[in-house]
Amino acid sequence: MARLTGFSRLIITLVIVAGLFFLARKFLPQLGFGGSDPAVATQTQTSPGGGTDISTAPSPSSANSAPAAGTSVGGTNWAAKPFNYTATAPTGGKLKGVVELGATGFNSFIVRIDGQKNWKLEKAEYGASLVYEKLATDDDIRQGLKRYIADMLAFGVGPGDIHFVISSGAKKVEITGKIIETLRSMKYVVNEVTPEREGQLALKCALPKSYEGQAFVVDIGSGNTKISWMKGGAVTAFEAPGAKYFQNGMTDDAVYNQVKGLANNIPGSVRGTCFIIGGVPFELAKQTRSGKERYTVLKSPAGYNAEGEKQRAGLNIYRGIADATDCRQFVFDWDANFTIGFLLGL
Repeated sequence: MARLTGFSRLIITLVIVAGLFFLARKFLPQLGFGGSDPAVATQTQTSPGGGTDISTAPSPSSANSAPAAGTSVGGTNWAAKPFNYTATAPTGGKLKGVVELGATGFNSFIVRIDGQKNWKLEKAEYGASLVYEKLATDDDIRQGLKRYIADMLAFGVGPGDIHFVISSGAKKVEITGKIIETLRSMKYVVNEVTPEREGQLALKCALPKSYEGQAFVVDIGSGNTKISWMKGGAVTAFEAPGAKYFQNGMTDDAVYNQVKGLANNIPGSVRGTCFIIGGVPFELAKQTRSGKERYTVLKSPAGYNAEGEKQRAGLNIYRGIADATDCRQFVFDWDANFTIGFLLGL
């Protein structure tokens, strides 16, 4: 080393330092010498549309999170089983009407029902009274109800065959009590239902007789979700969070896990088909409906891109149910509503 020039010594020193640097980079990545962090590594996956999607892989703690609006909910993307069924039309029958106060407004339905409880939806009207946002006034309520009643009478429904039902989701909104008082001051009978009862009524309406004991029913509302099934002639129904759970400070992970845990209770014998109704399923079915078909088979949750917070949350609920049951046939019924089940039970 003593015979080396100063320049040679400098070159040797730089070589040694460079060697130590690359050794540290290779064997000590935890010290920050380059390397990829597994939690933020990118991955390539096939999108529902068949293209290639380059996205950031989630960390294990967020693997079950529902994504932001405008993105797919993830999970398994499966091809839905076809559904071939025609509902039995009523023979003769009588017109009956019902006005529903839901979590997002007034809805009305006119149905023809025969003696065997076969039914046909003759007219439906969906309102937007902004009840959930607490913007309804006494005049909104009176005028809206008077209009619904006048339309039903003009259609041929008898005054004694018009009924009013308060959904279980609407009961959770503070202003609903004021609305009930207004209805009663107008001399109308208000029928209130519990979440369990609402689930039973949804099943009575949406579950075809030939599917009793073979399928289950889901009603994803804004205020809550109802899941029900029939086994051995008995109906079981329970409540889960609704598609506006984010307004109550509930997280996507917590709701997904809660819904999935509850859906695990659905018997295996009825998991082959799910008849699904509610606001978010309605929005999803619009995307693929063929003509005026009554029944539309939904795609897998991963097959949709969420549009807005409510739809994103509803897809999160849908995914929790699908993941728990492995059901691959979710059938949306364009005519069904739990309040029609109420009419069928009269």
